[in-house]
Amino acid sequence: MRSSARSDASSRAQTLPSTPTSSPRRTPTSEFIAECFMRRAYLTGFTGSAGTAVVTKDKAALWTDGRYFLQAEKELTHEWTLMRSGNHGVPTTSEWLNDVLPSGCRVGIDPFLFSFDAAEELKDSISNKNHELVLVRGMNLVDEIWGDARPEPPKEPTRVHDIKYAGIDVPSKLSFIRSHLTENGCDAVVISMLDEVAWLLNMRGSDVPHSPVFYSYLIVEVSTATLFVDSNKVSEDVLEHLEKAGVKLKPYEAIVSEVERLAEKGAKLWLDSSSVNAAIITAFKSSCDKHMKKKGKAGEKVEKEAYSDEPTGVENGALNAVYNVSPVTLAKSVKNEAEIEGMKNSHLRDAAALAEFWCWLEDEVCKSVPLTEVQVAEKLLEFRKKQDGFIETSFDTISGYGANGAVIHYRPTPEDCSSVGSDNLFLLDSGAQYIDGTTDITRTVHFGEPSPRQKECFTRVLQGHIALDQAVFPERTPGFVLDVLARSSLWKIGLDYRHGTGHGVGAALNVHEGPQSISYRYGNLTALQKGMIVSNEPGYYEDNSFGIRIENLLLIKELNLANSFGGISYLGFERLTFVPIQSKLIDVSLLSPSEINWVNDYHEEVWDKVSPLLSGDTRDWLWKNTRPILDVTHRYSHAQDIA
Repeated sequence: MRSSARSDASSRAQTLPSTPTSSPRRTPTSEFIAECFMRRAYLTGFTGSAGTAVVTKDKAALWTDGRYFLQAEKELTHEWTLMRSGNHGVPTTSEWLNDVLPSGCRVGIDPFLFSFDAAEELKDSISNKNHELVLVRGMNLVDEIWGDARPEPPKEPTRVHDIKYAGIDVPSKLSFIRSHLTENGCDAVVISMLDEVAWLLNMRGSDVPHSPVFYSYLIVEVSTATLFVDSNKVSEDVLEHLEKAGVKLKPYEAIVSEVERLAEKGAKLWLDSSSVNAAIITAFKSSCDKHMKKKGKAGEKVEKEAYSDEPTGVENGALNAVYNVSPVTLAKSVKNEAEIEGMKNSHLRDAAALAEFWCWLEDEVCKSVPLTEVQVAEKLLEFRKKQDGFIETSFDTISGYGANGAVIHYRPTPEDCSSVGSDNLFLLDSGAQYIDGTTDITRTVHFGEPSPRQKECFTRVLQGHIALDQAVFPERTPGFVLDVLARSSLWKIGLDYRHGTGHGVGAALNVHEGPQSISYRYGNLTALQKGMIVSNEPGYYEDNSFGIRIENLLLIKELNLANSFGGISYLGFERLTFVPIQSKLIDVSLLSPSEINWVNDYHEEVWDKVSPLLSGDTRDWLWKNTRPILDVTHRYSHAQDIA
């Protein structure tokens, strides 16, 4: 949220985006952010990860999507108007501004908190009513209000991510980036996504909750590389690691001046305008213009073409830029052998922790021990902490009993949470960061007797989960093509869910990773590729009643099929997550024989992979919860296995 720089405007508005982009003084690009950068939450009370707040002289509104409607209703105060994005008749932020502001107003934004694309889109949209977009660099209004109570920025140390987990050394990764620079006639690329910096330099940090990243920027040139970071976060071993790779250090705040220096040199810059903030790109463009004037040349300004799969550059004499997706984005999403091995190993340890947890929780609930949603989440953390290589959770655990499970991104607090009992469904979505991998899993259970309605809904969700898990598709298929597989069983009875079906997952990095996804949002044309990891998490949520979600992580692999139409490869999925799906909630009469076989085969695999890691009551619990749902379809005997 920003204030206008001038006080003579007849009316003003300020906006604050949900996921602010990079800033030398403010918030770098990351899904999760440090507490000192949670300006929207401080101002509005809304703590969801997606939302945009807009304030005018006499109005305040917040936009969020269907995942957070119920949460926003709970958290917003009466001063705020909730805008349910995507619902019929709900205006976008720019449409709303054009409607509520008289013609000719000035809308202020902090350019360090908006990507260049987002700023340009807003600028174009509000120009229809002759509004002016003002990039205010000098101060942040929320920070002024927050004052001394604002938390200090994090100063956590960075660490080297061992090559046995990273798989590829830093010089090789930098060489790969430089080959892309050469191919596109560029002199340098600005990397602002925190997970891209961490991946490229084989480093990790602790600046951001749930994500092993650190606040930084990286500029890779043809012969040099410069990391912009607080030097206090760089230990001797990390410094040695960087020096061996030929990476120099500069102060975190020096990023804009460095971009300006490159512009003055006439360097051709590769900029991902969807993530690099408006402050950096406008500084580059402005410096280019100044340099041209100094040289006495009258050239046209650098123009930005539409975001596309092919790099595009418009030259301005010797000064030019390429606006294209970061060359790191796709490379990071396709996991190498070491990253895949780490993900598989960490998921097995995570499965062991979850088996211990579910065994414990089922016993406690059956004994009517009073437990809140928060206490349950804390106990799960205790079990995970016992596993080798555990670092932290990969997101705030979603522990939702009954109606709270219908809040898609529900987060219980000690002051406002329910007790977990046996009268309704309990949804638990959780994950962990390990030294070698990142996990994300959701299970929905009932410790009593589920209603026929709950069983039908659960089974429909399970059918969608199975359909996606078994998908076979040609290479170059974008994820949105597969989304219908997960929804079709729900659609048959007029049900659906308001979130994507799958997101990318990093290897010991961000739990939500692009560019791939599986979603009804058909704008993402990124092809699913061998080596990518995605989640499979269809669900159903009955407001004020219950929520259901079943989530596994999947590795995309190449299949060896009898045919290869068109000479292309066909892809499918390999499961990474191995935790039982509660059979009690399945209405077997709705399942086909192949779906029954899938459940039984999955549970057999869970038993084979996880039981060697368990003993005692937990191993017994796993045996009971991986028995075939129909013995006639499978002849193997768990009794023989456990004997």
